[in-house]
Amino acid sequence: MPIASTDIPYRLTGGAANTDPNASLGGAMSTVAGGLIADGVLNNLWDNVDGDESAAGDVEYRCIAITNEDATRTLEAVRTWFNALSNSGDVTYAIGLAPQGKNGTPETLTDESTAPTGVTFTSPTDKASGLDLTNLAPGDFFALFVRRTVTAGASALDNNTYQLRTQGGSPE
Repeated sequence: MPIASTDIPYRLTGGAANTDPNASLGGAMSTVAGGLIADGVLNNLWDNVDGDESAAGDVEYRCIAITNEDATRTLEAVRTWFNALSNSGDVTYAIGLAPQGKNGTPETLTDESTAPTGVTFTSPTDKASGLDLTNLAPGDFFALFVRRTVTAGASALDNNTYQLRTQGGSPE
């Protein structure tokens, strides 16, 4: 029986009790139910881009954790990538693995505009080019930084979206 997608959630960082996406800037992974990143929910990780940020351009960061919450099975050869990129030509997204590695606590950023140290950002669009998270045994996690770049003079857009996908195999 494969590991259920509900057992591979994306979690906020920013402390064990964090439920605020704007505070998901690294540090300890949230372990509360409200610290899960809900799929398909607007502003589930990012705040709105205001007029000043749109006019000047803006680069912001968030840190999330990909976890294996299956009680008994290891998720093998785990990779993560963008299944769908931004629907705006004025906004781009990129991801990079926290250099602390599997089960390591990622650095805590001073604020959302501070770039993490030692992270290489890319925008892979398929599994083959996705980031390699190795194997995740039950309870393991890997922290991932996400970067949002808004170009100067960006046009207004409601509901800008992208889709991050994580996949691996599990032994039967």
